[in-house]
Amino acid sequence: MAEPQRLASLDSSIVDRLPAYSKTLFEAKTEKGLTFEAIAQHLGRSEVAVAALFYGQAQASAEDVDKLSELLAVPRPAIAAQMMGFPDRGRSGPMPPVEPLIYRLYEIVQNYGYSFKAVLNEKFGDGIMSAICFDTKVDKELDAAGNPWVVITMRGKWLPFSRF
Repeated sequence: MAEPQRLASLDSSIVDRLPAYSKTLFEAKTEKGLTFEAIAQHLGRSEVAVAALFYGQAQASAEDVDKLSELLAVPRPAIAAQMMGFPDRGRSGPMPPVEPLIYRLYEIVQNYGYSFKAVLNEKFGDGIMSAICFDTKVDKELDAAGNPWVVITMRGKWLPFSRF
């Protein structure tokens, strides 16, 4: 028997850190019973990119706003100006993170950040991976015993440091 579809909702503990439209979008998403994956298919974007729009971590295009307004039955004027403005990234939660799943992602960087850096430097030279020219996706895999595993793929353009 298939597990019932669960929907991500807005965490009330961070709502005051997010744009006003976030609450509107999450409420409409829940009312319509839509996953980020379903919304992403409608917008022609990745589900992580769509979630970033909901949290105010990414800038929406006019087309994104039109499609969201239509799909979620949210009046365009209620979301357009803020969503198409410049995002204020990185402020949605405290540092270090306290939400356990977000903390575990942070912990991965704490524990393996220098290891990633060393391997990336050996493969690409002196530089950084862009978080601007970037995409990511999340997949679910089951191992031989049927246990679920998280697969997070991050893909960023390599930006070599310039010599000056």
